[in-house]
Amino acid sequence: MSLELPAVAMAVTAELVAALSPRLRRRLDAGVAKLADRPAVRDGDTVRITVDDEGSELELRAPGGVVATVADVRCGCLLSPDCLHRAAAASAAPVADSAGAPPPPPDAATAAPTADGVTAVPGTDLAAATPGAGASESGDSGPGEATAAGRAVPRGGAGAAEESATPAQHRAVEAVFAAAAAVLDAGTDGSGAVLQAELLRAAHTARLAGLPRAATAVVSVVTALRSARAADPAFRLAELVAALSETLYVAHRVRSATGADLAGLRGTVRQPYTPDGSLRLYGLFSEPVLTASGYAGAVTWTADADGRLYTVSDVAPGGAGRAVGAADRAVRIGDTALTHRELARAGLAVSGATVSPTGRLGAGAGVRAVRASGADWRAEPLDRLWAVPVAEQVQRVLSGGPDLLFLEVTPTGVMRGAAGDALLADCDGQQVRLTAAHDHPALPHRDNLRLLAAVHGRRLRVVARLVAAPDARAQLLATEHPTITGSRVDLGLDRLQHADLPSPAAAAVVPASPEPPLHLLRRRVEQSSSGGRRVLAFPGNTAADVHRLHRHGLATAGDILDALLAAAAERSRDAFGRLLPADPGRFARAWLTAARYADEVDRVLCAAAWGG
Repeated sequence: MSLELPAVAMAVTAELVAALSPRLRRRLDAGVAKLADRPAVRDGDTVRITVDDEGSELELRAPGGVVATVADVRCGCLLSPDCLHRAAAASAAPVADSAGAPPPPPDAATAAPTADGVTAVPGTDLAAATPGAGASESGDSGPGEATAAGRAVPRGGAGAAEESATPAQHRAVEAVFAAAAAVLDAGTDGSGAVLQAELLRAAHTARLAGLPRAATAVVSVVTALRSARAADPAFRLAELVAALSETLYVAHRVRSATGADLAGLRGTVRQPYTPDGSLRLYGLFSEPVLTASGYAGAVTWTADADGRLYTVSDVAPGGAGRAVGAADRAVRIGDTALTHRELARAGLAVSGATVSPTGRLGAGAGVRAVRASGADWRAEPLDRLWAVPVAEQVQRVLSGGPDLLFLEVTPTGVMRGAAGDALLADCDGQQVRLTAAHDHPALPHRDNLRLLAAVHGRRLRVVARLVAAPDARAQLLATEHPTITGSRVDLGLDRLQHADLPSPAAAAVVPASPEPPLHLLRRRVEQSSSGGRRVLAFPGNTAADVHRLHRHGLATAGDILDALLAAAAERSRDAFGRLLPADPGRFARAWLTAARYADEVDRVLCAAAWGG
């Protein structure tokens, strides 16, 4: 089935799967796979799938692009409505939220699209960040206002200033934690459509309880699981690990959080916007967006005269084709006809701008924008972006600012590794490892990286995205053209040609450097995310890993690994000496501790590697 199915509300999928008999639940995964091979056609807002050889059709009605109710999924087979087809179709379709709209995609460097398709990172001078505040442009309630689950309860009585989670929120996060723990227990192979439906039911409950952050995290887990089980080349185990970690962390912390901490953990559906007057923006570069959660498009980065960064994006449900073509679409702000590719080298004058605290630039009816002149990277005001010391830029990123680095580098060689080649470069005496931002074959990142490896001794200004790793590593996004002065290359959109480059020379190949011992802990975290708890319960000589971590001064990592392995293997016995089922909650808590610890150590080592 080459036709893309419309998004289905998470509550619809959960209800259809719950209505199946135990026998049909066991056949659901096979039904989803079989449905993928059936012919389908689209007629307006309706998609029709021929589900059998007799010509029976399944209809998905999606007014507004989303299947919002169970009644919108109809099947014409003889067993309907008690057939497998409806649940299989809902399980195969992208996930939409309960409000009838697809959930927001993960930030592309804080470039998650708003309803009007424009985002920004304002107040982020490369030396300091200034958070915004103010009333909501859209009129939505903020985190301190009443939600669908009711107003949060003050802790400690009526006179207390801080709030705690409501009983409904406690029940919601307990369901979220239990569902995510079940995924860790089963692994990707065991997390089929039935378990995914339980995750979606928990996500729907969390959204109704006023916990949109938890709901969005759960949807990311479901999307990553579907990608893994479908052997999608775009699947990344690290994305599944990050989604599980975020889900478990939020579910665990909401129970005891109060005040501002609780507000952050609850999240918001819409951001409040504040007026920001007139903006004069200069294009920096444009990059494609292609996420494992099913979103694609383009994001164009710009800066104002003070070095503050803004983005204009066009990101929506779609695949590689949309990521490739979005750069040639007109930006959706004001009346300008600039495409993303053009804006990356031109400028924009915006009046009546509005900005959210997280940096999103509104594009309401009062916003006006016209084309303006751009600026070269080596001319003001963009030149100042490269004047900030690298260590200071890294600290800004690790403190929650935009994750871009503005570097001057000289390519020196290539490093071969299991995760792909990396371009080695000298950056003010510091060796950095520059990797491809995306390795999907439809995008030119990796091909461009290979060509740049032949450019030796030429100092280039580049824009890269910091990778929180124990070494100095970043994803290469844009670069000055190696031979054409004043020109630049968006490495995810433009393709370098051999004819445009100097005569290729043999690049120095450097073997991958030994991994730091922390990988012993992270490897176990990733193994259990993919294979489930049982892969860590197998007998083996795991004590050597624990001892090695201790020998390298990572005693806490060794203790955490020891606790993780024990939680995977140990099982209690009943009064008759019989083994009881493993405790998935205990293992999930031990796994969360390991995942969060590894992330934090990576951040510390990353800052040190860049000279911070």
